[in-house]
Amino acid sequence: MKLHEAIMDMSIKCTRRRFLTGLASLGAVVGAGLWPRSSLAAKETIGGLPVIKSEFDLDFQWPVQDPFIFCVHHHDNYPRGMPSLGPDPKHLQGRNIGQDFAPKDGFRMYHGETVPGFPVHPHRGFETVTIVRKGYVDHADSMGAAGRYGEGDVQWMTAGSGIQHSEMFPLLRQDDDNTLELFQIWLNLPAKNKMVKPHFSMFWSEKIPQIHLDSNRVHINLIAGKWGDTLALAPPPDSWASRPESDISIWLIRILPGGRLSLPTTPAPASRMVYFFEGEGLLLNGKKVEGSKGLSVDSRSQTELAAGSSAIEVLILQARPIGEPVVQHGPFVMNTRAEIFQAFEDYKNTQFGRWPWPRHEMVHGSALERFAKYPDGRIEKPKRSG
Repeated sequence: MKLHEAIMDMSIKCTRRRFLTGLASLGAVVGAGLWPRSSLAAKETIGGLPVIKSEFDLDFQWPVQDPFIFCVHHHDNYPRGMPSLGPDPKHLQGRNIGQDFAPKDGFRMYHGETVPGFPVHPHRGFETVTIVRKGYVDHADSMGAAGRYGEGDVQWMTAGSGIQHSEMFPLLRQDDDNTLELFQIWLNLPAKNKMVKPHFSMFWSEKIPQIHLDSNRVHINLIAGKWGDTLALAPPPDSWASRPESDISIWLIRILPGGRLSLPTTPAPASRMVYFFEGEGLLLNGKKVEGSKGLSVDSRSQTELAAGSSAIEVLILQARPIGEPVVQHGPFVMNTRAEIFQAFEDYKNTQFGRWPWPRHEMVHGSALERFAKYPDGRIEKPKRSG
């Protein structure tokens, strides 16, 4: 049976309505942009090495390199919330509710019907790193873990052998707008770790290392990897990022007017993607970068980022590649087509564990409070509650 025929057959039999209705769009959104081709820029060289390998415009979904699979920048200007934690129903008119990916009035509902977000859906074979800059995310999963996080927090989840989770964006403020801005990054797992036990980690903003350089004109959020002698919080134990040889770094950088930052070089080649997503006037080794751009740069070459007359913000993803075959369909990322077939079969038979929550679109009440509930029942709250 061909792959698409097997998926259609599974769709008829599967009992998770949200997964069924969302699978086609997940496959389109993720699969279509998994390895997008970048337009080559004029190469700038230092010492014979090209500093800028390629350059491309930034949109909703951003090109990535091995071991990263997917990177999306959500920026939704949600209005005031209702007691339902969703927008006023008048804002839902004219939308393709259930699969709303076209921005209208400054925001998307995604797969949510009342509350925007992504109701219960499965993953296998990779990790999600979710960096929430503004707003809040409500998490629930089939391990029994749950949480509300935002305003600088990061969630790192290893899907491994299989997990179901929901990611909803509750509009908690009823007296003001509810802007949401986040990055979700998919990080591949090596073949030997594809079927590890799922793992849930929360990095509270208060504990994420912050680095300040150039007379406080450069601010670095150290989400993964290291900067000099400063180490990021420990990644999940089975992550590619947990191996020293992976050289994985995730840096979120803000440079104030006139600030400069030299990126550390790597002794061995690593993929390094520089995403200039906010502000005007980025200078990369003195070359002005126009508009929101992504750049693949050589990690072994000296690279300086500088701001002109306005502040700029940059996300950097860096790593040595895993270098294994990648076969991906929708929410499953494996090494072979046979493993993709098996993932669908396993999900059909086991649902990757029961869904222990009363709603597919699980939200955690109206209190403006961050928390994490771990699979063992332990509850954790950061010092700053809001």
